[in-house]
Amino acid sequence: MGGEIERTRGALVLFACLGLYCGKTLLFKNGSTEIYGECGVCPRGQRTNAQKYCQPCTESPELYDWLYLGFMAMLPLVLHWFFIEWYSGKKSSSALFQHITALFECSMAAIITLLVSDPVGVLYIRSCRVLMLSDWYTMLYNPSPDYVTTVHCTHEAVYPLYTIVFIYYAFCLVLMMLLRPLLVKKIACGLGKSDRFKSIYAALYFFPILTVLQAVGGGLLYYAFPYIILVLSLVTLAVYMSASEIENCYDLLVRKKRLIVLFSHWLLHAYGIISISRVDKLEQDLPLLALVPTPALFYLFTAKFTEPSRILSEGANGH
Repeated sequence: MGGEIERTRGALVLFACLGLYCGKTLLFKNGSTEIYGECGVCPRGQRTNAQKYCQPCTESPELYDWLYLGFMAMLPLVLHWFFIEWYSGKKSSSALFQHITALFECSMAAIITLLVSDPVGVLYIRSCRVLMLSDWYTMLYNPSPDYVTTVHCTHEAVYPLYTIVFIYYAFCLVLMMLLRPLLVKKIACGLGKSDRFKSIYAALYFFPILTVLQAVGGGLLYYAFPYIILVLSLVTLAVYMSASEIENCYDLLVRKKRLIVLFSHWLLHAYGIISISRVDKLEQDLPLLALVPTPALFYLFTAKFTEPSRILSEGANGH
């Protein structure tokens, strides 16, 4: 039948299909008769099975997959908040409104991304199971049977975990450009004209960086993001508490902003712990959440020995 194969209930005719991600696409099915095409790339939304047939992605994402997508969704939001706080100034009343707008933009972008993904119109996605790191980098596994001609079998084996992040970033950028300039122009009266839009300019830099990061290191991030969350949240909490000269519980409670920062870091700690444990055994993994306040408590108990305020004052004086 040329380059095609036919599989029936009584007989199975197979031709060699090389490559880790090359498969045979179903061309026609009538009862027990299935006709498959030549070995090649699987269509979008499908991946090869153990028998080298392209099968549709019909599974639901695992908890770990949702946690990964949540991490990638949090990155632009956290960066938005950081640059808004950085450029707004301590006396600016516009920071809060910009924070809320950034949260609205990212939330709407996430909802729209889910709605336009397959199946369209519902807050649900179907996916293929991630089996190993190479699933993220299928372009590196195109076979060359005669060492001259390359059979291109590059496709999204982790559908849609790879491309859905790009779609989300695109919607985030579009919504930011539609909403944020109008808001900043209306309420950022306490800032100079050159400072009003700096948080937006910063986003125009970090969105391409995040896109390249996902394109190149998406697979590595998938396996490493729980540890990245834990390490970064611990470091940023220690830096914030030392920079704010927090040395006891009273210093922590004297300002609401400090409590908000503390609780935000606690949420990140919990997110990282849940991502690492994957809550496979609920009764064993949930007690690990009791470790969430430990870094802050350890800092408060040991701050009197390190005296962050003295270190900061000596650094300011050049000693």
